Amino acid sequence: MPTLPLAFHPGGAFDPFLLLLTALVLDAYLGEMPFLFRFVPHPVVVIGRIIGWFERRLNKPGRGDRARRVRGALLLVVMVAGAVAVGGVVQAIAAWLPYGWVLELFLLVTLVAQRSLYDHVAAVAKGLESGGLAGGRAAVAMIVGRDPKALDGAGVSRAAIESCAENFSDGIVAPVFWYVLLGLPGMLAYKVVNTLDSMIGHKTDRYRAFGWASARFDDLLNLIPARLSGLLVAAAAPIAGGSPTAALATMLRDARKHRSPNAGWPEAAMAGALGLAIAGPRTYPGYTVDDPWIGSGRRDAGAADIRRALRVLAAACVVQAVLVVAAWLTIGR
Repeated sequence: MPTLPLAFHPGGAFDPFLLLLTALVLDAYLGEMPFLFRFVPHPVVVIGRIIGWFERRLNKPGRGDRARRVRGALLLVVMVAGAVAVGGVVQAIAAWLPYGWVLELFLLVTLVAQRSLYDHVAAVAKGLESGGLAGGRAAVAMIVGRDPKALDGAGVSRAAIESCAENFSDGIVAPVFWYVLLGLPGMLAYKVVNTLDSMIGHKTDRYRAFGWASARFDDLLNLIPARLSGLLVAAAAPIAGGSPTAALATMLRDARKHRSPNAGWPEAAMAGALGLAIAGPRTYPGYTVDDPWIGSGRRDAGAADIRRALRVLAAACVVQAVLVVAAWLTIGR
């Protein structure tokens, strides 16, 4: 009998590790399933709507920073508690009702973004190849926040590669990590915190105080997954003609150059795996950041390098699935 919290499925019809593996395979094949979400809202969309409703009522412009911090922390607690409760209810349904595991499987498939990330990054390579700089800018604007008009072809390519590496951690490794550790309640809680960070964790006048607690908690939840992501990228480096040693060396040397305590780990590993330099000075709407370069390779990335990053992404996802199988064989049977 499994000892992990996620395995508490008394009499359940589906082992949680096998459920997770099934979800990874289905997500890799089906992706975002737009045909389904024309009729029902995506779980992350529901989470976002709830956050938006609370934010409009709690984050009033006239309130001071202290009041905003308290209310933002309260929102974080309420949202995480709600996610844990929903996850627990769904796990109970999966454990006791015939075919109840289908509901848990549905949530797993929608909360892991392997195919979605691959497709969005691939669209940038395709845009550059078929539409030139204009096509690349249009595609990359869908996945990054920087000003696409300020990007040349190399900048577009680097932005896509950075997004590929960072979102591999946030959108794939972290949800799987928290599911393995704490089951569906852990995975849902992580997605709630990550969505909170993406919506209110900005250093703007409106969100600096209100989103502070969510941003810091998101950093905490990503500490281990980000570093694990870097290791997975390094392990996958040979698929793109890279060296795991170079990826690891770059990660250990340059990860802390990133302003985020977590994003630098998979990004630096990807830079080392591809022999590139990424990050560096970047322009966003209304301001520019003068960040250091990550990686000591060439800066003139192109569509071919995006394709190489996608091969690393796919291989890293396979390595992660192998680790899930190993965990199942070791502690889940």
